[in-house]
Amino acid sequence: SRAIRNFGAFFKLKPTTPFESLPAKIRGYLMNGIPEDEREALGGKFEGVLPNLQRRFQDSESEFVKERLLAYMSAAPCPACAGKRLRPAALAVKLKSGTLNMSIADTTAMSIERALGFFSSVDLGKMQRTIAEPILKEVDARLGFLASVGLGYLTLDRASGTLSGGEAQRIRLATQVGSGLVGVAYVLDEPTIGLHQRDNDRLLATLRRLADIGNTVLVVEHDEDVIRAADYLVDVGPGPGRHGGSIVAAGSVDDVAACKESLTGAYLSGRRSIAVPTERRPVRADRAIVVKGAKENNLKGIDAAFPLGGLVCVTGVSGSGKSTLVSDILLKAAQKHVHAAKVVPGTHARVTGLAGIERVVEVDQSPIGRTPRSNPATYTGIFDEIRKHFAKSPESKIRGYEPGRFSFNVKGGRCEACQGQGMVKIEMHFLPDVFVACETCKGTRYNRETLEVKFKGKNVAEVLDMTVDDAVLHFEAHPKVRGMLECLRDVGLGYMQLGQASTTVSGGEAQRIKLATELGNMSSASTLYVLDEPTTGLHFADVEKLLVVLQRLADAGHTLVVIEHNLDVVKCADWLIDLGPEGGERGGTIIAAGTPEQVAATAASYTGRYLKPILERAARASASSTSDAQPTRRSTKRTAATTKR
Repeated sequence: SRAIRNFGAFFKLKPTTPFESLPAKIRGYLMNGIPEDEREALGGKFEGVLPNLQRRFQDSESEFVKERLLAYMSAAPCPACAGKRLRPAALAVKLKSGTLNMSIADTTAMSIERALGFFSSVDLGKMQRTIAEPILKEVDARLGFLASVGLGYLTLDRASGTLSGGEAQRIRLATQVGSGLVGVAYVLDEPTIGLHQRDNDRLLATLRRLADIGNTVLVVEHDEDVIRAADYLVDVGPGPGRHGGSIVAAGSVDDVAACKESLTGAYLSGRRSIAVPTERRPVRADRAIVVKGAKENNLKGIDAAFPLGGLVCVTGVSGSGKSTLVSDILLKAAQKHVHAAKVVPGTHARVTGLAGIERVVEVDQSPIGRTPRSNPATYTGIFDEIRKHFAKSPESKIRGYEPGRFSFNVKGGRCEACQGQGMVKIEMHFLPDVFVACETCKGTRYNRETLEVKFKGKNVAEVLDMTVDDAVLHFEAHPKVRGMLECLRDVGLGYMQLGQASTTVSGGEAQRIKLATELGNMSSASTLYVLDEPTTGLHFADVEKLLVVLQRLADAGHTLVVIEHNLDVVKCADWLIDLGPEGGERGGTIIAAGTPEQVAATAASYTGRYLKPILERAARASASSTSDAQPTRRSTKRTAATTKR
């Protein structure tokens, strides 16, 4: 900019001079500006790079500008309090327990498990204990409730924004357990999210305690442990979307398992299961991306190798460091190396082997769009092709319509009353905004003239209302559209409408839409895919479909790194990296690495203990099954195999 050029000219600096080569004082002026008391002597005012960015961020009303400037910011501890949030006077008050002498900031920095031990042995005089006894009783009880739902690894000062949905839900559950209320109906939506099988027993014991004291606990869940522990099951189906909505079976676990119409019952009874591959890809630890010296959060300076060209699962109990290793270090380091992304990886020494990949794709559960205009058709790109087909129709040619006429994002063919959203937002003061169907277009998004143009008997609004299954038949003769639609169907989204607003798409559905998009546009470039618990919200049958998609990507030579607790996914991986042994401070080390069979043989691995009986059962079933029930061998033409246990 002109200011920088004037700055360089005043101090007689060459534009090519590296920043590191500048004198320390000049670097200070450049970054922070010239102090007021030196401006007269130095001949003028220079704002400085950092104050300039700060001012522009605070003054701008543009979200685009703010998002761009955020790339230059990072969180750092407050230099005055070193991140402890309190004044020295408040930090001077301390509690003693054994050899520990802790301020309130030190205490809240403890994990829940450590805090339980600390408060159970606080050194207090007789009078002090009399005063503190009811307080300590409440503290111990509340910490105990949090530990009982598998959250002992969390620190007390953990920011709420960094909690996963499952962790936040279990904190609320622990609060309710401590209330001691009876006659209450508790409704939980998938409380096992992010929970290792080792911790399922603790959660189930907590839910059972709530029921035993006289409450009703209603749980929406796909986890087999929770399903089998239930007193009464209600199975809804038989399929998803418009194919569902009926009560297929209700009763005990045995009743549902015996129901021939129940897809859930088929998996519970063993009539149907996800097969263990008879062959695994020959991945090697010496041909891998290797993270060396990982020390972020609770990681203990570990070296982790992620073999290329296969399905790699990272497992371990909750809080063992899986997300830190994969999302904070591996993913960001790869994005920075391959795409020159402006991200800062977590603390580590170095990452080797990144030359073996050409693309990095994070397939997470973030929304595919933030407004009703975004939908599966626009995200996958098939809507561009659909608009071209409408523009080629005889009626369009007569009227002179181009593909843009059928876009609801630009003026021309869209309904201007709702600006192509089909919905109108009503701002409710003190309440969440409400979306209602547009009265002008009745939710179709387009004006009357546009809707008069039809392709194979359907106008563009009717096409957007189609489900994926129906659209596959409608566009059967059009390979580009049909191919992507088949990918959506393959990931289990055949029931979804093409124009379903992104605001109504669940996290699991959004993730599968992204996977389908990758399948439909599969690149020949060697790609690293990173997924964090992709089975969240998925039924057994959906997990089976998801595995087929993941294996197709791996068969194409790509590398998939998946953080996962679901043992159906774990048992199908080519390579496992198991972290532990516990969560929080007692985690952060690699307990085992190798094939699922090798991890299952590791006594110290909690994942291995739960994986071992599954692999043994699959081996027995494979040995005794008939030829037509054999699990499908791993090949480039993979299918979803089902076999009796």
